[in-house]
Amino acid sequence: MDVFSADWLGICRRVVTAQRTIFDEVRGIEARTEYEGVGEGGDHTLVIDRRCEDLVFAELDALAEQGASFVAVSEERGEVEFGGGGPARVVIDPIDGSLNARRTLPSHSLSLAVASEDSMAAVEFGYVYDFGAGEEFSAQRGEGARLNDERIEVAADGDKLELLGLEAAEPERAIPALEAFAGRVYRIRVVGSIAITAAYVAAARFDAMIGLRPCRSVDAAATQLIVREAGGEVAFGEGSLDAAALGLDARYTFAAAAGERGLAIARAGQ
Repeated sequence: MDVFSADWLGICRRVVTAQRTIFDEVRGIEARTEYEGVGEGGDHTLVIDRRCEDLVFAELDALAEQGASFVAVSEERGEVEFGGGGPARVVIDPIDGSLNARRTLPSHSLSLAVASEDSMAAVEFGYVYDFGAGEEFSAQRGEGARLNDERIEVAADGDKLELLGLEAAEPERAIPALEAFAGRVYRIRVVGSIAITAAYVAAARFDAMIGLRPCRSVDAAATQLIVREAGGEVAFGEGSLDAAALGLDARYTFAAAAGERGLAIARAGQ
């Protein structure tokens, strides 16, 4: 079985349904603040992170049993070969916005991307599910981006941004960024999930977004395709999309916008 012939939309929807059961079962901040060591991504792993990841890996095991070969890249387990590995990559963040999930803030997401090679440019399928809003963002390369099965497009590009999404906003990082935006950005919002924030750019809810510290591939792989398929622009550090690797060790600043002018404004704050 070719990994790209799999019903990835169906797989993601099954995972979302199962994850909802976990969130319904593990309620309240105290219950969700249970840790289980340190994940391969370097962060302390919540038990709910691991349980949500297990749901994804159960689906990947089933694909491998059908003959699919690929490498999974996941925040908690790192890089895992299925069916002998190969160039294809499945990039997973079972809970993007783990702090939100732990503190019972509603904006957290499942993020999953499928790529033909180890590069952001090679991502063929992207999926982000916002558990707070109950919204599904998806994109297939060359087929546009969708929100709950309806086509979406970015806002018009411009020399000023009405609404900018900000992520990884520690105070010491945010202050110089805010100064750079003076007179060029009207309002700022902080969601707490890179995947959701960039998806909001794709849906024309934000004009642009930036992360103020380097992110990992699991945070951005799916959502960057959704932005691009909606007609937007993305940037990973100073390199090209081809140079932005999908391995868990990769780190890069990430920005997304409706167009090149908006992207330049957003990146002035990084």
